[in-house]
Amino acid sequence: MSSVASATNGILQTSSLATCQDNSKLTATLFDVVYTANNRTLNFDIIGTSTVTGNVTIDLRVNAYGLQAYKNIINPCTSNLQGMCPMTAGPINILSNQDIDADSAKQIPGIAYSVPDLDASVTIYINSTTTGESLACVRAELSNGKTVYIPAVCWVIAVITGLGLIAAAVASGLGHSNTAAHVAANTMSLFGYFQAQAFIGMTAVSLPPIVASWTQVFQWSMGIIRVGFIQTLATWYQRATGGTPSTVLSDLSTVSVQVEKRSLETVHRLLARSVQYLHQGLLRRATSETNTANNNVVILRGIKRVGFRAGIELTNIFMTGYVFFIIFVIFVVLFVVLFKLFCEALVRAGRMKGDKFIDFRNGWTTVLKGILFRVALISFPQMVVLCFWELTVRDSPAIVVLGIFTVFSLLAVLAWAASKVIRLARRSINMHKNPAYILYSDPVTLNKWGFLYVSYKATAYYWLVVALLFTMVKGLFVALGQGSGIVQAVSLLIIDAAYFIMLCILTPYMDKKTNGFNIAIQVINFINTIFLLVFTNVFSAPGIVVGAMGVIFFFINAVFSLVLLILLLVASGFALFSKNPDVRYAPMRDDRGSFIKSQSHLPNELDALGATARGEGRLGQKSARIEDDEDGYSSSDVSRVGGNSSSMAGRYADQPAPNSPHTGYSNGMYQNEKSSGYYQPVAPRSGANSPAPGARGPVGRSPAWQRGAGYD
Repeated sequence: MSSVASATNGILQTSSLATCQDNSKLTATLFDVVYTANNRTLNFDIIGTSTVTGNVTIDLRVNAYGLQAYKNIINPCTSNLQGMCPMTAGPINILSNQDIDADSAKQIPGIAYSVPDLDASVTIYINSTTTGESLACVRAELSNGKTVYIPAVCWVIAVITGLGLIAAAVASGLGHSNTAAHVAANTMSLFGYFQAQAFIGMTAVSLPPIVASWTQVFQWSMGIIRVGFIQTLATWYQRATGGTPSTVLSDLSTVSVQVEKRSLETVHRLLARSVQYLHQGLLRRATSETNTANNNVVILRGIKRVGFRAGIELTNIFMTGYVFFIIFVIFVVLFVVLFKLFCEALVRAGRMKGDKFIDFRNGWTTVLKGILFRVALISFPQMVVLCFWELTVRDSPAIVVLGIFTVFSLLAVLAWAASKVIRLARRSINMHKNPAYILYSDPVTLNKWGFLYVSYKATAYYWLVVALLFTMVKGLFVALGQGSGIVQAVSLLIIDAAYFIMLCILTPYMDKKTNGFNIAIQVINFINTIFLLVFTNVFSAPGIVVGAMGVIFFFINAVFSLVLLILLLVASGFALFSKNPDVRYAPMRDDRGSFIKSQSHLPNELDALGATARGEGRLGQKSARIEDDEDGYSSSDVSRVGGNSSSMAGRYADQPAPNSPHTGYSNGMYQNEKSSGYYQPVAPRSGANSPAPGARGPVGRSPAWQRGAGYD
């Protein structure tokens, strides 16, 4: 039964229907209950079928936020309830109203009329007059017509997040590397926070309505977005590959669907068997997705709950997320290609200076590879959850194979990228006593692999592995733990607590502000998992306590999300419209800025010197780029640090490489600190270089920028 809510204040109305007793002798196709606060009148309209015979009494109960707001025993014979005195087997049609006394009305909390996503219900028991036995039970959720799930809000949040990524890309293209790193890091962290809230909504825990609606706001970050043609495509593909599409949405006129939320204490026990039916029947689509209980009630939770609330058929949830992932990849590729063509057209038309976005224009293919790696990183939580969940629901054999191929391909790509970064960092430490040198000195390496490590300190390059494992383990528990909300809640609590402790101790991000930003996000994530554990009812908390905690959950996350979005908007605005946005950020302690800037800011008179430092011959031949050696490096790679590949033509071709932090620099020659001598930039032997006569090395301790952060 679809939700029907009045916009008038002070009205509560039914929004869903379910039977709440085994072998109930009353099934209803319509159960409409409206309470009007102004005149304290409870109106109800029931249409259904009954197998009850004889005289009965009606036990009417209204609950709000765990409190029994109203209870009344009604005798149909004295209340002019036609068709119920006595009851006979067959169809029933009841239309009546009851006045609620002032004392009972005052027991309904005032927030019931104003708080979005009301947590309230009305339950009717049909009892035998002679024996007192409960013959039937029907229950409906109440709504005041207000909700925090507003699709427009979802789109606004998505646009602001996308603006952050665009601002970071533009700042990087204009040469503001420090700004780009900060904006990108904060945007990725904010997006991860949104996905963490989506994880909460995808758990099998019975959530308070306001929590379920709030987490639904962020399901777009998991690709759960309803688009008509995508639903048609997903249904066609499933049928074509041997699957059986579900018909829950199309059967709403004959099947009552209840999205499982935090049950009130008075009915939790009665719904236990229905939940068991869900676990045994609904989660195995191979038998029949459209099977329903004898009372035509389907109860949904977890990932199915968020899919149903988004208007997506249960068997289309995975394909919807997968198609949006593919669309996202295609959109990114087209955007980069079109931007490249647009820039070139403006330059040729004389409407843009030739040095604008020169790095991107000369090496756009490498930039595109790096962007695609970043897309893989952004989509990693989404695909881990959906692909592994698909293994449990099995929409069709082909879709299962598609899910396996996709998730393991992403795992392989990100694992390879992480191992590549670790090898580069370790090589840099061995050769230059500083991981930042190789990671930031070569523009191709930075553009291609930098998405994994620019957010962290150079000495904390390993944290990328921790972050990937953290995301994957959380996603696995969400995907594979749909049968037990308690297991999911406890697991997420332990994982988030461990990650929070490590984050506070190691502070791996690039500076204090970025560390503070991410620690604050992790604090909220940890608090959310505590709330989630309480929502499982493992502590048997009173209903009013759990209901109040749901409101607090919404308030904390809404305020925090607003603050983060404002901060991101401000940072993006400065990145896009400020002439020198880098002045807002302090230089990194790992001195990455000196390595990056040396690629584009050295004066032209040093070009010849740079060519010598790169080991170029008279004819201009260039040695291999740092990253060309995929299998490993030797000590001879020091002579190739500043080299370029053929894809990085243009401004990098005529510029010198940055000085190694392990060497001095004088008159076109590198000066060895330990031997206090000069040597030509050729591949060094295993021993020390022979000092040049008369040369003097630097006296005393080398400055901090040469040693690199973390080596004081």
